[in-house]
Amino acid sequence: MRPTGALHLGHYHGVLRNWVALAQDHDCLYFVADWHALTTRLDRPEELAHHTREMVIDWIAVGLDPTRVTLFVQSRVPAHAELHLLLSMIVPVGWLERVPTYKELRQAATGEETLSYGFLGYPVLMSADVLLYGAAGVPVGEDQLAHLELTREIARRFNDLYGRGPAFAADLERALGRLDPAERHGYDGLLRAYRERGEEEALTRLEALLAAVAGLGGDGRAVLAAAARGTGRTILREPRPLLTPTPRLPGLDGRKMSKSYGNTITLRDDPSAVWEKLRTMVTDPARVRRTDPGDPEKCPVWAWHLVYSDAPTRDWVDRGCRTAGIGCLDCKKKLLEPILRDLEPIRARAQQLAARPGEVEDILEEGGRRARARAEPVLETVRGCLGLRRRGGG
Repeated sequence: MRPTGALHLGHYHGVLRNWVALAQDHDCLYFVADWHALTTRLDRPEELAHHTREMVIDWIAVGLDPTRVTLFVQSRVPAHAELHLLLSMIVPVGWLERVPTYKELRQAATGEETLSYGFLGYPVLMSADVLLYGAAGVPVGEDQLAHLELTREIARRFNDLYGRGPAFAADLERALGRLDPAERHGYDGLLRAYRERGEEEALTRLEALLAAVAGLGGDGRAVLAAAARGTGRTILREPRPLLTPTPRLPGLDGRKMSKSYGNTITLRDDPSAVWEKLRTMVTDPARVRRTDPGDPEKCPVWAWHLVYSDAPTRDWVDRGCRTAGIGCLDCKKKLLEPILRDLEPIRARAQQLAARPGEVEDILEEGGRRARARAEPVLETVRGCLGLRRRGGG
């Protein structure tokens, strides 16, 4: 997530609740995309450090446990930048020019800074962010599927270019040599069943056999599995999208909730600020007077009731709005309690963390250390594929 300002209810319901849920059953890494922020916010660098710290505070306050997930800052893991550079050597410019976000902003551009080289290439950096950790899945919305598909295409292209050749053949011979006679016999038999008789199950059993071979190592297993499939070695893993339904929570003016529109309720707004913002939220334009009936489907407030209210309350709102039995303020008051119930513990935890900035910094330092340790082996493999080696392991 880019550090561009205070997080709001749109972030909470659209992203953060899903992140917390994923962390219960998955090994997750979440990072502050400060380099990505520079593609559009280069004119305000003094805000970056502040927004980074405040955003991480909000993440922890909503329930991300830094002892269970890795929280870090992108720019503190230099491997992101190096992999971005190396991948940029194999990505055709045409791929980047077709990215929907780039095409949209290019049409709407009013200044040269919007069309910077960094902005054109940010999907490659985004791909590096994912591929560097061998991510199996990435939580995305439907509007981000094009970016993730580009990541998959980049991984595929890299694997096609560097997954075979003399090095692959040598690796295959070494891996076969680590199998004892019984393991080799089992491998060859399953290989014939898959290749000659087309038994898909045989490939699954072959991969299970390899997983049980002691001393083979991850690279050896990958090479033998790739040879069985008739492909090259998988160097960069193609991630799958983790699509989850996200509730639509419009902004206070009916548009998309966004800091740039000034139409948000932030995660740390106090109760009086929440009510003041909610009170002035736009409603069905047909309800000019209190006695005018309305249509909840045309009112942004109704979308909030779909997120926050139970069935009886929604029935009460629907009936009262259509018959003019309730006013718009009556409708909004029903939202205040459930919104505050969500926000009060978040605000309390955030205030505690804000008072201990050293603790937040320690969390980011530890997260950065863990991220660097996980990223370096992948980057070293990529360097080797490209003929790049660091002397002395440094």
